[in-house]
Amino acid sequence: MTFSEVGPRSLTALGVEGALEAASAPRATAELLSGLGAHPDARVRARVAAHPNTPPEVLGTLAAAFPREVLGNPGVPLLRLARPGFLNLFPAEGMTALLALPDVPGWVLDGALRHEDSGVRAALAAVPELPGARVLTLAQDAGWQVREAVAKRAALPEGLLRQLAADDDYDVRKAVAAREDLPGDVLRTLVTDAHGMVRAGVARRLDLPLDCLLTLATDADPDVLATLARRLDLPGNVRGWLAGHEQPHVRAAALQAWRVPPRWLERAENDADPDVRAALARRPDADEALLTRLAGDEAETVRRALLERAELPDGAVLALARAPEADIRLHVASAEGIPAAALELLLADADPSVRTILAVRPDLSAPDRARLAADPHAEVRRAVAYADLTPGEVLEGLAADPHAGVRRAAAIHPALPAGALARLAADADDGVRLTVAGRADLPGELRAALAADPDPSVRAEAGTGS
Repeated sequence: MTFSEVGPRSLTALGVEGALEAASAPRATAELLSGLGAHPDARVRARVAAHPNTPPEVLGTLAAAFPREVLGNPGVPLLRLARPGFLNLFPAEGMTALLALPDVPGWVLDGALRHEDSGVRAALAAVPELPGARVLTLAQDAGWQVREAVAKRAALPEGLLRQLAADDDYDVRKAVAAREDLPGDVLRTLVTDAHGMVRAGVARRLDLPLDCLLTLATDADPDVLATLARRLDLPGNVRGWLAGHEQPHVRAAALQAWRVPPRWLERAENDADPDVRAALARRPDADEALLTRLAGDEAETVRRALLERAELPDGAVLALARAPEADIRLHVASAEGIPAAALELLLADADPSVRTILAVRPDLSAPDRARLAADPHAEVRRAVAYADLTPGEVLEGLAADPHAGVRRAAAIHPALPAGALARLAADADDGVRLTVAGRADLPGELRAALAADPDPSVRAEAGTGS
């Protein structure tokens, strides 16, 4: 049988080497190559992408992963003549991969320009070496994403830049507002743009002239004012006004500035809005006393803001260990180097999941581990049985635990004393015996006993481990 006679139904019988050979065969049919185009081996798919008989629909699917093979396919020049618009069959991912190649051919650029997917045309607009005529065409595109991509290009003629600054879509104008090469009169037009997101984009500019800053300070949109409030290059009275603004969103933003006066910190701690206090909790210059007080804040938002910090003083950790939210206490229980007072508090936590986390801490003392080994909740005791550093005398007790799940966990532990292991090999629970039978270090006499176990799974496990 030749590969031209192989049908898609027989592909699974080829194997990888056979599939590689089939994908390279000169007489491979389009139907066969279509089947091989979905082969799990990437080498097979790459050969399909380079085969001249591969249908254009399959080439489009493969272009995302193999753009070079598709462009170098010797059948593509003929395909361009026979089906000039075949690139429209390519999905967006494939076209985007082609456009990402260096020195992408002009015919691919033209195909992308006519592609019905606006995402493809937006990717085309981002190609650095795109000729000016194509850029001008894309600037008139019906898709706002395409015009936005044009507005983000590194260099644009001033006339085109002015056109985009007056675009109907605010996302396009917002992209223009972020450009460094913006003429002053265009910038001042955008300062009074109808859309708040455009004005907020202007407010982020590092080089914003003072008159533009003052104009934006009179804006009615809290998002614009919040963006402005983070700046340090405002007149002191404007910064102070924004820091005390009636909108909590603006007051919180003012606390995100690089530096703020100490009196702002004092006022923010007593702010009625928790988002403002949460912003205070995120400040890198907040001292230990302030962080400790904020850890006891009545608002959950503030407590969660503290969890974002890399380090907290012991007093704050202790306060968070008392938090009403179980997941916050879990966060504390899993943190490194928690203070002894917080650990003692969490050892008596009402939520067993918190105590379970503590049970596997490597820095837990032997007395505390023994305490958790007697926990009323089986999940906690099982965690102790799994913990690497649990001593043999504690494991001895866990091996006699009334809960089978705890005994199964103890049966795995490498530090389990020999006597306890022998007792577990005769345990009433078949799951315990199965666990013992699976140990690689099982003494020969115990393995022999388990090889004759009434349960077939236990016998099989004992035979596997021998």
